[in-house]
Order: sequence, then C-alpha cells, then structure tokens
Amino acid sequence: MPGNLTLDALTKLVDDGQIDTVMMAQIDMQGRLMGKRFHARHFVEHGVHETHSCNYLLTVDQEMEPVPGYASASWAQGYGDYMMKPDLSTLRLTPWAPGAALVICDTLEHDGSRPIAVSPRAILKAQLARLAEKGMDCKVASELEFYVFRQGFEEAHDGGYRDLTPTSPYNEDYHLFTTAREETLMRAVRNGLYGAGILVENSKGEAWAGQHEINVKYSDALDSADTHVITKQAVKEIALKLGHAVTFMAKYADDPAGSSCHIHQSIWSSDGVPLFLDEGDPHGMADTMRAYVAGLLKYASDFTLFLAPNINSYKRYVAGTFAPTKAVWSRDNRTAGYRLVGENSKAIRIENRVGGADLNPYLAFAAQIAAGLAGIEEGLDLEPEFTGDAYTGEGIREIPKTLRAAIETADGSAMLRAALGDDVIDHYVHAARWEQSEYDRRVTDWEVARGFERA
Repeated sequence: MPGNLTLDALTKLVDDGQIDTVMMAQIDMQGRLMGKRFHARHFVEHGVHETHSCNYLLTVDQEMEPVPGYASASWAQGYGDYMMKPDLSTLRLTPWAPGAALVICDTLEHDGSRPIAVSPRAILKAQLARLAEKGMDCKVASELEFYVFRQGFEEAHDGGYRDLTPTSPYNEDYHLFTTAREETLMRAVRNGLYGAGILVENSKGEAWAGQHEINVKYSDALDSADTHVITKQAVKEIALKLGHAVTFMAKYADDPAGSSCHIHQSIWSSDGVPLFLDEGDPHGMADTMRAYVAGLLKYASDFTLFLAPNINSYKRYVAGTFAPTKAVWSRDNRTAGYRLVGENSKAIRIENRVGGADLNPYLAFAAQIAAGLAGIEEGLDLEPEFTGDAYTGEGIREIPKTLRAAIETADGSAMLRAALGDDVIDHYVHAARWEQSEYDRRVTDWEVARGFERA
C-alpha cells in the first residue's frame, strides 16, 4: 500500500490548482508526524529534494521538552539540523485535508551522508535489511483501538481531561446499532484513508463505551508502519474537524478497557512464498515459524519497552479485560499474549496482543523482527501451546508489570544490543528513564484524594 501519487501526478494537480499544500513529515520517538507544510509549487520545484529540521526532535518527550543526556543531540552540541529526505513512494493525497498531499521523510545527517541510526524509520529499515540478507520479508498488520468522546479537543483540554463523556453509553463491541452514533466520524475515517491509498478493511465497535478499532490490510513492515502513523493522524484530524476528541492512550481511565495495538506478523520469501506455512504440520506451522515465535517468547520481556513505552502503558494489563498478562502462545486464544491465527492457510501468522495503542510502530516492528530472527538464528524450539485461561495460569512467563521493570530488561538485553545497536538501546532507554523520573516526581489526583484528609 504505497502512496497513491507520483511526482508527475502531483505536479499536474498543482498545475491544475487542485493541490496547494504538501506536508513533509518525519517520525519522532513517540511515532508522531513532525514536519512542515510546503506551498505545493515550492515542494515540486525544491522541497522534493530535501528540507531540514532541528535535531532536537529526536530528543524530546511527549510535551516536546528537550531532554538532557542524549548522545545524538544536546544543548552542548548546539541542536543543529537533520535532513528530511522525502521517500516519494509514500507520497499520497490526504482527503481529510482538502488541497493537500503528504510525504514521509527519512531522517538523515545534515549533509545527507547517512541515516540517523536512532530515527524510528532507520531502526526498522536496518532489521528489514537483515531479513533481506536471508531472502526474507516481513508482512505486518496493526489493529489500532481508540476512544471517541462527545467533547472536542479544546473542551477536553480546558477541563483538564476530566469527566469526559464517551460517544456511546455502553459497551459497543461489534454493535451495529450503537456504533451508528459515531458513524459520521468513522465513515469519514474509512473513506479518507482509502482516498489516501490506505486499504481499510473495516472499523468496528470495541469492548467499552466509545471505543473503536480500525483495521487496515497487511503489507510489508515499513509500509505498515507508515500506514499506522498516518492512520492515527487522520483519525485525530477528522475528529478535530467534527468536534470530537479521541485518545490512543493505552488506558485513559480506571474502569474502561485499555486500547491495544495487536500486531499480526509473518515471514515470507523475497519472491512471495509464505515461510510460516507447512501444510504437513497439524497447525500448518513451518519450522521457520516455530523458531521465530520461540524467539518472540524467549525475548518477550526484552522488547516489552517497545510495545509499552509509557508509564500509562502498564495500566492496561488487567486480567479479564482482553489485555494479556502472560507472554505465552496459544491457538485462537485471546487470553494469551501471542495468538496463532490463520492456521493451515497462507494467512498463518502470529498475533502479538501485548502492545498498546500508544506504541511507536517502527520500534515495535523492529524489535519483534530482531527477536524472531534471533529465534531462527539460534534454532530455538517452540514451547508447547498453552491451553485454557492464561490469566489464571501459574508458573508461566509474565509480561513486565511496570515501565521500570521493562527499562531494566531492555537495557540489559544482549540480543537487542546486538540486533539494534548500543546507540539505539541507550537512546530509547534514556527516553524511558526520563518518562519514569518525570512520573516519580509528580503528585497524582489519586494520592491527594486518598491522603489529603486521612494522612
């Protein structure tokens, strides 16, 4: 699902007066689109080659606060520039932003000499290159969940994001009636994404009031990561214009179910043969798949940081909410962290149910590919399938319960350091430690309500 515009087609639309704006976007550490809006004429004549951005964009937290202590960029180094190099294969229309087009850029050194190793797109590309050396490719689809509210973003902000009212009054999982309340928004999302060349399969109500899921057709891992971040941007922009607030937080409040990002993945040969499939196996699982999944399980704790990057991410792991608490595999079992899907067919794949909707897809995909490749290279045997309710299973591998635990595991992971590089792990561990330290010094509403009078 590459972009749906060529440069020649864009130039014609600019000449005809149909496109006047081109958004050039790079990916930040949180998986957000950062960049500039170009006058379309200037883009086709000049911006198409490159533009530049401050290198602090890969050192900021969610609040856009420059975080001290990074090796890649700092006040001491003067916060210079990176080059934003358009990947013209991602050039596309953005129907939710009339008169505009969008292109995703790679982040390079200021002189364009090499990719920035800690930039999310470069991290994923490096793992895909390792696969390509083995004649392999990774196909991925990510399912995004989010909440929709009656209030708009401005009203939600002014109210301190408290007392928000979901657009529906009750659990709307698969409901065709109650999801009609949000259909103006969701129809615009489906059609807008489709008009951008993103092959939406469906949207559906999810497991709580106001919760929705959007599903996009699988593609190669880089394209799927690009599609993922564009989808989030589109949902937010369309909601903004329609007067709704939406959130992709992993857990926006105590009681509602969390919002996940289930990641479906499979390995194919470079010439299109599904390497996960063995029709002679009882479940259709080839040895390559068994070793890959064994790698995911062996290193599940190592890469949890890239599936759950925030303090809030870990609030989602609650038994009985369809968010997993155990890193085991099972056949078509939604209590397990890893679910075998599409058995005995070309669509056979493993679904990782651990990630939340707040993850950065480039980092999440890259870390899983690294773990899966480790499983293949180490010739790992897949442990027996878990059966039953994984929430109540005892003595089985658990998902780290806190960001603090995930940080330490990632930091000490020899596999991740070998696969992704020390500079990448040090960079993102530093980001996570900042997130932890910022939380540790804050006084929460819960603490005040509990202790103000009774302490």
